Amino acid sequence: MEGVNRKWYSGMATNEDWWAVWLGLILFAAGLFSIGRIDLVGWMVETSVWTWGDFSFSNALDVTRYEGWHPLAGLLMAYVVFTALTCLGAWSMKFNVRRFWAGWTVLFVLAWACWIIGHEAHFAVPVNAWDEHGLTWGLSLGGGFSYILALAVGLIIGNFIKPLAGFLHEAAKPEWFIKTAIVYLGIKVGVKSMDAADKTLELALAGAAAVFVAYLLFWPIVYALGRRAFRLPRDAAAVLSSGISICGVSAAIATAGAIRARPVLPVMVSMLIVIFAMIELVVLPGFYTWVAPDQPIVNGAAMGMTVKTDGADAAAGAFLEELMRSSAAARGTHWEPGWIVTSAIMTKIWIDMFIGLWAFLLAIVWVRKVEHQPGRSHVGPSEIWHRFPKFVIGYLITWFAYLAILAFLPEFTAAAKPGAEVVEGPMRKMMFMLTFVSIGTITDFSKLKGMGRLALLYAVALFVIIAPLAYFIAWLFHRGMMPPTVGG
Repeated sequence: MEGVNRKWYSGMATNEDWWAVWLGLILFAAGLFSIGRIDLVGWMVETSVWTWGDFSFSNALDVTRYEGWHPLAGLLMAYVVFTALTCLGAWSMKFNVRRFWAGWTVLFVLAWACWIIGHEAHFAVPVNAWDEHGLTWGLSLGGGFSYILALAVGLIIGNFIKPLAGFLHEAAKPEWFIKTAIVYLGIKVGVKSMDAADKTLELALAGAAAVFVAYLLFWPIVYALGRRAFRLPRDAAAVLSSGISICGVSAAIATAGAIRARPVLPVMVSMLIVIFAMIELVVLPGFYTWVAPDQPIVNGAAMGMTVKTDGADAAAGAFLEELMRSSAAARGTHWEPGWIVTSAIMTKIWIDMFIGLWAFLLAIVWVRKVEHQPGRSHVGPSEIWHRFPKFVIGYLITWFAYLAILAFLPEFTAAAKPGAEVVEGPMRKMMFMLTFVSIGTITDFSKLKGMGRLALLYAVALFVIIAPLAYFIAWLFHRGMMPPTVGG
């Protein structure tokens, strides 16, 4: 197998997964300085609700904690800090740094513009707060409209303004951005563990159990469907089954490498995964909110098992949370933020952890049973590590760091929270916004042409098998679980 002789530390400076870890841990470490009463992250800005006809940056943006700072100064600081860090990563990963910087700057401006516009009162304010803002109508989408707008802008660029999409290509890295956001989410889970350790543990165990059951069913069903109903070759059926059943692009590529599939297969399956993920991202959050408005954790967990690619899943989870919290607020219930998107991402994290093991097992099966050719390469257990998604390490480090503070240094718990809340709050949401814009710019629906049986199989497997089964399994393991209410 390719890469069998790689060192355990290979890719630490050149791999997107690892750079999500580094970008995440650098800001995580900066946030920890609040334990010593040193605020290194309070310059970060966040959006606030504003009303049409009364716009100003002072109304639309807030500096989290640096008193006396103008919001534009905080926004400039955010640009400088994140530009420096991402350009360092781009240089280390051998990107064209000049093109990356130019594209990143445009993406940064687009993301913040969509984020600010999406918080205009008519889009964001729930029904029961219309009077407070002098409204007579509104969409009541919470922050969800920001995500819709960012995705729409990206899709318009990706499908109708292709020269601009090409210009942004070097910087449009949704997987990098969302994996960094997931490392920040580990901080959020850690902080929530300080406040509700029993709920966090319950959510983690339920997610693990659901994923275990789901993936004992998904892969063999889709593989059998591909082989028997669609008459696909073994390698095509295996790559597509992994892509749609386990974890999208990463699983498709890992499986193709493990079984030495034809090089075109992971490319074709990856295109299908990204395009169908866009459809799921647009359709499922609103559908789940409409069908089951009182099942937020079930909906989130189902999203995590259904939407492929970390970027689309986390984005869909964030969108779902905004829609469901806004819908609940209109009914007089105010759920704490973060729990719904956490339920989506936690199931996805368990799935991601499964990729390396699954690729390893498939490699053994293919070498020893399917092809069974003398002299085939030995498949070493180290492949599990090389296939393992490294950003999960960052997620676990940030989560368990705050658990350690709670367990061993409880006197610092209150001091640790201010720095954590900035990183897991506005910084994480900014990375989500960048993800939405970037996903749109790299999605070209014209690539569906010529996919034939693969595209049809993917659609049938996703909507007839994966989505219904995922929702049933999510309900089976998460029913009755609810987010805490604000002040509850």
